[in-house]
Amino acid sequence: MYVVIMGGGRVGLNLASKLIENGNDVTIIEKSEELCNNAATELDALVICGNGTNKKILEEANIGDADVFVAATGNDDANLLSSILVRDYNIEKIIARVSDISHEEAFQKVGINFVVSPELTAASYLEKVITRPNIADLIVLGKGNAEMINITVKNKKVIGKEIREVSPTDDYIIAAVHNNGNIIIPKENMVLNENNLISVLVKANAVKKVTQMFTT
Repeated sequence: MYVVIMGGGRVGLNLASKLIENGNDVTIIEKSEELCNNAATELDALVICGNGTNKKILEEANIGDADVFVAATGNDDANLLSSILVRDYNIEKIIARVSDISHEEAFQKVGINFVVSPELTAASYLEKVITRPNIADLIVLGKGNAEMINITVKNKKVIGKEIREVSPTDDYIIAAVHNNGNIIIPKENMVLNENNLISVLVKANAVKKVTQMFTT
Protein backbone atom coordinates (compact mmCIF):
# COMPACT_ATOMS: atom_id res chain seq x y z
CA MET A 1 0.00 0.00 0.00
CA TYR A 2 1.23 3.50 -0.84
CA VAL A 3 0.39 6.24 1.65
CA VAL A 4 1.09 9.96 1.34
CA ILE A 5 1.11 11.85 4.63
CA MET A 6 1.01 15.64 4.79
CA GLY A 7 2.59 16.71 8.07
CA GLY A 8 5.89 15.62 9.55
CA GLY A 9 5.11 16.45 13.16
CA ARG A 10 4.51 13.95 15.95
CA VAL A 11 1.33 12.47 14.47
CA GLY A 12 2.65 12.17 10.91
CA LEU A 13 6.04 10.83 11.96
CA ASN A 14 4.65 8.16 14.29
CA LEU A 15 2.06 7.09 11.75
CA ALA A 16 4.67 6.83 9.00
CA SER A 17 6.92 4.75 11.25
CA LYS A 18 4.14 2.24 11.97
CA LEU A 19 3.12 1.98 8.33
CA ILE A 20 6.69 1.42 7.18
CA GLU A 21 7.23 -1.15 9.92
CA ASN A 22 4.29 -3.10 8.47
CA GLY A 23 5.67 -3.05 4.94
CA ASN A 24 3.86 -0.07 3.43
CA ASP A 25 5.43 2.57 1.19
CA VAL A 26 5.20 6.09 2.61
CA THR A 27 5.93 9.61 1.44
CA ILE A 28 5.84 12.56 3.84
CA ILE A 29 5.16 16.13 2.76
CA GLU A 30 6.26 18.78 5.27
CA LYS A 31 6.86 22.50 4.80
CA SER A 32 9.16 22.94 7.82
CA GLU A 33 12.78 22.33 6.87
CA GLU A 34 13.62 21.26 10.41
CA LEU A 35 10.84 18.68 10.51
CA CYS A 36 11.81 17.49 7.03
CA ASN A 37 15.35 16.85 8.22
CA ASN A 38 14.06 14.99 11.29
CA ALA A 39 11.80 12.80 9.17
CA ALA A 40 14.52 12.06 6.63
CA THR A 41 16.86 11.02 9.45
CA GLU A 42 14.38 8.82 11.29
CA LEU A 43 12.42 7.16 8.47
CA ASP A 44 13.06 4.98 5.47
CA ALA A 45 10.69 7.08 3.39
CA LEU A 46 10.64 9.76 0.74
CA VAL A 47 10.40 13.16 2.42
CA ILE A 48 9.38 16.16 0.34
CA CYS A 49 9.98 19.58 1.85
CA GLY A 50 7.12 21.71 0.55
CA ASN A 51 3.51 22.78 1.02
CA GLY A 52 0.95 20.01 0.56
CA THR A 53 -1.65 22.55 -0.54
CA ASN A 54 0.37 23.01 -3.74
CA LYS A 55 -0.56 20.64 -6.58
CA LYS A 56 3.00 20.55 -7.89
CA ILE A 57 4.21 19.29 -4.52
CA LEU A 58 1.45 16.69 -4.40
CA GLU A 59 2.38 15.47 -7.86
CA GLU A 60 6.04 15.33 -6.84
CA ALA A 61 4.86 12.86 -4.21
CA ASN A 62 3.19 10.78 -6.98
CA ILE A 63 -0.19 11.45 -5.44
CA GLY A 64 -1.89 9.78 -8.39
CA ASP A 65 -0.41 6.44 -7.32
CA ALA A 66 -1.45 6.77 -3.66
CA ASP A 67 -3.96 4.42 -2.07
CA VAL A 68 -4.37 6.66 0.97
CA PHE A 69 -3.80 10.36 1.70
CA VAL A 70 -3.57 11.58 5.29
CA ALA A 71 -3.70 15.30 6.10
CA ALA A 72 -2.13 15.21 9.56
CA THR A 73 -0.97 18.77 10.22
CA GLY A 74 -2.27 20.85 13.12
CA ASN A 75 -3.69 23.42 10.66
CA ASP A 76 -7.33 22.73 9.77
CA ASP A 77 -7.31 25.08 6.76
CA ALA A 78 -4.30 23.35 5.23
CA ASN A 79 -5.74 19.91 5.92
CA LEU A 80 -9.05 20.85 4.30
CA LEU A 81 -7.49 22.42 1.21
CA SER A 82 -5.07 19.56 0.58
CA SER A 83 -7.86 17.02 1.00
CA ILE A 84 -9.97 18.86 -1.56
CA LEU A 85 -7.05 18.96 -4.00
CA VAL A 86 -6.29 15.24 -3.78
CA ARG A 87 -9.89 14.34 -4.56
CA ASP A 88 -9.01 15.01 -8.21
CA TYR A 89 -6.74 11.94 -8.16
CA ASN A 90 -9.43 9.39 -7.25
CA ILE A 91 -7.65 8.24 -4.09
CA GLU A 92 -9.46 5.40 -2.36
CA LYS A 93 -9.19 6.82 1.16
CA ILE A 94 -8.69 10.40 2.37
CA ILE A 95 -8.18 10.97 6.09
CA ALA A 96 -8.07 14.46 7.58
CA ARG A 97 -7.18 15.59 11.08
CA VAL A 98 -9.34 18.39 12.50
CA SER A 99 -8.24 20.34 15.57
CA ASP A 100 -11.38 22.47 15.94
CA ILE A 101 -14.51 20.34 16.15
CA SER A 102 -16.60 23.23 14.78
CA HIS A 103 -14.84 22.69 11.44
CA GLU A 104 -16.06 19.11 11.14
CA GLU A 105 -19.06 19.97 8.99
CA ALA A 106 -16.92 21.77 6.42
CA PHE A 107 -14.72 18.68 6.05
CA GLN A 108 -17.69 16.38 5.64
CA LYS A 109 -19.41 18.63 3.09
CA VAL A 110 -16.53 18.29 0.63
CA GLY A 111 -16.70 14.50 0.83
CA ILE A 112 -13.64 13.60 2.88
CA ASN A 113 -13.85 9.92 3.82
CA PHE A 114 -12.70 10.13 7.41
CA VAL A 115 -12.37 13.08 9.77
CA VAL A 116 -10.53 12.50 13.04
CA SER A 117 -10.24 14.68 16.12
CA PRO A 118 -7.03 15.13 18.17
CA GLU A 119 -8.32 12.49 20.60
CA LEU A 120 -8.28 9.92 17.79
CA THR A 121 -4.90 10.69 16.25
CA ALA A 122 -2.78 8.15 18.12
CA ALA A 123 -0.53 6.58 15.51
CA SER A 124 -1.69 3.05 16.28
CA TYR A 125 -5.31 4.11 15.79
CA LEU A 126 -4.69 5.87 12.48
CA GLU A 127 -2.65 2.93 11.23
CA LYS A 128 -5.63 0.66 11.90
CA VAL A 129 -7.96 3.09 10.11
CA ILE A 130 -5.75 2.73 7.04
CA THR A 131 -5.13 -1.02 7.19
CA ARG A 132 -8.31 -2.29 8.90
CA PRO A 133 -11.39 -0.84 7.10
CA ASN A 134 -13.75 -2.89 9.26
CA ILE A 135 -13.20 -0.47 12.16
CA ALA A 136 -13.67 2.69 10.09
CA ASP A 137 -17.17 3.21 11.45
CA LEU A 138 -15.61 4.03 14.83
CA ILE A 139 -14.34 7.33 13.43
CA VAL A 140 -17.16 9.62 14.46
CA LEU A 141 -16.87 13.23 15.56
CA GLY A 142 -19.38 15.12 17.65
CA LYS A 143 -22.29 12.71 17.22
CA GLY A 144 -21.87 10.64 20.36
CA ASN A 145 -21.37 7.41 18.43
CA ALA A 146 -17.95 6.65 19.86
CA GLU A 147 -16.16 7.39 23.11
CA MET A 148 -12.61 7.22 24.45
CA ILE A 149 -12.71 5.63 27.92
CA ASN A 150 -10.11 4.49 30.45
CA ILE A 151 -10.44 1.00 31.96
CA THR A 152 -8.39 -0.81 34.61
CA VAL A 153 -7.78 -4.43 33.57
CA LYS A 154 -9.19 -6.81 36.20
CA ASN A 155 -10.73 -9.71 34.28
CA LYS A 156 -8.61 -12.90 34.47
CA LYS A 157 -9.92 -13.91 31.02
CA VAL A 158 -7.94 -11.09 29.37
CA ILE A 159 -4.98 -10.84 31.75
CA GLY A 160 -1.91 -12.36 30.10
CA LYS A 161 -3.34 -12.09 26.59
CA GLU A 162 -1.71 -10.16 23.76
CA ILE A 163 -3.41 -7.05 22.35
CA ARG A 164 -3.94 -8.87 19.03
CA GLU A 165 -6.08 -11.46 20.83
CA VAL A 166 -8.54 -8.93 22.22
CA SER A 167 -8.36 -5.82 19.98
CA PRO A 168 -9.40 -4.44 17.58
CA THR A 169 -12.91 -5.69 16.96
CA ASP A 170 -15.84 -3.99 15.27
CA ASP A 171 -16.81 -2.43 18.62
CA TYR A 172 -13.57 -1.14 20.13
CA ILE A 173 -9.83 -0.56 19.86
CA ILE A 174 -7.21 -0.45 22.61
CA ALA A 175 -5.53 2.84 21.72
CA ALA A 176 -3.08 3.23 24.60
CA VAL A 177 -1.71 1.60 27.75
CA HIS A 178 -0.71 3.79 30.70
CA ASN A 179 2.40 2.84 32.65
CA ASN A 180 3.79 4.91 35.55
CA GLY A 181 2.43 8.12 34.07
CA ASN A 182 3.66 7.30 30.56
CA ILE A 183 1.38 6.58 27.61
CA ILE A 184 2.42 3.59 25.52
CA ILE A 185 1.03 3.08 22.02
CA PRO A 186 0.67 -0.69 22.16
CA LYS A 187 2.02 -3.15 19.62
CA GLU A 188 -0.09 -6.18 18.77
CA ASN A 189 2.15 -8.51 20.79
CA MET A 190 2.01 -6.41 23.97
CA VAL A 191 0.65 -8.47 26.89
CA LEU A 192 -2.11 -7.12 29.12
CA ASN A 193 -1.26 -7.30 32.82
CA GLU A 194 -3.51 -7.07 35.83
CA ASN A 195 -4.28 -3.47 36.83
CA ASN A 196 -3.07 -2.05 33.49
CA LEU A 197 -4.91 1.19 32.78
CA ILE A 198 -5.93 1.18 29.11
CA SER A 199 -7.51 3.82 26.90
CA VAL A 200 -10.17 2.28 24.69
CA LEU A 201 -12.01 3.80 21.73
CA VAL A 202 -15.43 2.18 21.83
CA LYS A 203 -18.82 2.51 20.19
CA ALA A 204 -21.23 4.25 22.53
CA ASN A 205 -23.66 1.35 22.47
CA ALA A 206 -20.91 -1.09 23.47
CA VAL A 207 -19.38 0.81 26.41
CA LYS A 208 -21.01 -1.34 29.08
CA LYS A 209 -20.15 -4.63 27.33
CA VAL A 210 -16.54 -3.66 26.71
CA THR A 211 -16.04 -2.32 30.23
CA GLN A 212 -17.34 -5.58 31.69
CA MET A 213 -15.09 -7.58 29.36
CA PHE A 214 -11.98 -6.08 30.97
CA THR A 215 -13.16 -5.64 34.54
CA THR A 216 -15.46 -8.53 35.56
